[in-house]
Amino acid sequence: MTLESSAGAHAGLRRPAAIVVSNRAQIVGVGTATPKTAYSQKEVLDAFNIEDRRVRLMFMNSAIGRRHLTLPPEGEDGVRANETQGELLEKHSKYAVEIGAAALRKAVERAGATLDDVRYLCCVTTTGLLTPGLSALLCKELGLRRDCSRTDIVGMGCHAGLNGMNTVVSWAQANPGKLAVMVCAEICSAAYVFDGTMQTAVVNSLFADGAAALAVMSAPANGALPATVTAAAAAGDSGALPPPTVLAFNSRVVPEAIDAMKFAWDEQHGKFNFFLAQDVPYVVGANAEDIIDQLLRGAGLRRSDIAHWIVHSGGKKVIDSVKVNLGLSAHDVRHTISVLHDYGNMSSGSFLFSYERLLDEGAVQPGDYGVMMTMGPGTTIETALLRW
Repeated sequence: MTLESSAGAHAGLRRPAAIVVSNRAQIVGVGTATPKTAYSQKEVLDAFNIEDRRVRLMFMNSAIGRRHLTLPPEGEDGVRANETQGELLEKHSKYAVEIGAAALRKAVERAGATLDDVRYLCCVTTTGLLTPGLSALLCKELGLRRDCSRTDIVGMGCHAGLNGMNTVVSWAQANPGKLAVMVCAEICSAAYVFDGTMQTAVVNSLFADGAAALAVMSAPANGALPATVTAAAAAGDSGALPPPTVLAFNSRVVPEAIDAMKFAWDEQHGKFNFFLAQDVPYVVGANAEDIIDQLLRGAGLRRSDIAHWIVHSGGKKVIDSVKVNLGLSAHDVRHTISVLHDYGNMSSGSFLFSYERLLDEGAVQPGDYGVMMTMGPGTTIETALLRW
């Protein structure tokens, strides 16, 4: 396959020399899902009778309007139950399968395929440990093929969606013509600790429940994607836009900030507790330029060549830091900002909610380049380069 430079519809966008690639995987479908219950920030505060002015300000200044959450039930006294770790794991298992399955179905349908076409499944989650893993549970729930290859990525956090995408892209390129699917399913309300402190309030004001799935396929040698896939792309909200080709990935680990984000056992509360350091946005921002420029140099591109930025909705300060350090405009991160406002931070799958909105917007043109970017514990930043 040859990616040729073209004039494009974006004024002033420099089109570099042709990039030659062979048998690259393409993203042929995306799907998202959330639990049915959703709450405004004020409703969450009121549900837990939180009166602390500092905590309330943190919630109300988060740039989040509403989040899908599975809150603990109310007791007879109207007080929300203090769930045990076992109850939290049960919640994670139930709802990760439910919304993960819904997202997978949507992605496969959007790819013009059927569940029987799924030959590889990669499941990503951090909000609960499951054995058997989420991939096995989804195979049973959806009746997937018994010979479906599987991988579970557990515990990597918010950046793990691109780690999983790297896996399905690699599998798809090694198995041309076969469908590979990634599912990110996070039940962040199964990872909450409510103790009234500012440390837990940071987490409780930000994270939400959500799932996203991505379907990937590469064409057989000297062939093309199946007619059902190309027809599905032509019938989508973006018109006759071809599926984007995944050109490259790039990673950056910042080991000196390894404790800035962590999900660890809290002996005092008898459950796992997520911790976010105050300097996380600045650590991410300080390392954003180098990893992005390295990703683009490998393709002979500059930041000005990128028409679309799909960035993880990590939080207002994180988005602002990335925007400033990369020289992006509010328009560049419009979907990142709107997903944060409408859903909160859904960890590993958040960036795919932004990607779905970009496709539904219908603004992408053939020949456009896009960058995906996620960040999370490690501290780690993951990136991917796309071309339509």
